Amino acid sequence: MSEEKKYFRQQAPFRVPTTDGKLIEEHIGLASTRTSQYSVAHMVAPPQWSEPHQRPEFDEITIVVRGRKRFEIDGDVVELSAGESLLIKAGARVRYANPFDAECEYWSICVPAFSMDTVNREE
Repeated sequence: MSEEKKYFRQQAPFRVPTTDGKLIEEHIGLASTRTSQYSVAHMVAPPQWSEPHQRPEFDEITIVVRGRKRFEIDGDVVELSAGESLLIKAGARVRYANPFDAECEYWSICVPAFSMDTVNREE
């Protein structure tokens, strides 16, 4: 009887199809590993990118690796630079954007895992 390994090596993250030029590679989460407790994704937002407001039912941590990223959170504006991180709690109305002239590379951790059913994007 073999014991299940206590680790998982991701060598082929799920590349989320997008139409706005943004790269999304989910390493752990619902789409890639069927993990519902949390998700971890690597992202690159092109210059002048933004998405609609949303009110997620999950906490989201963003860690900026390169460039800058702008957040509108319940009426406040926060800008992160490389090396900075931000926790946005579930239920906040948030809009993510890269209104700058350079790409923004970052990691996103969602608890519980990101889901299109619980992100609650505004049209």
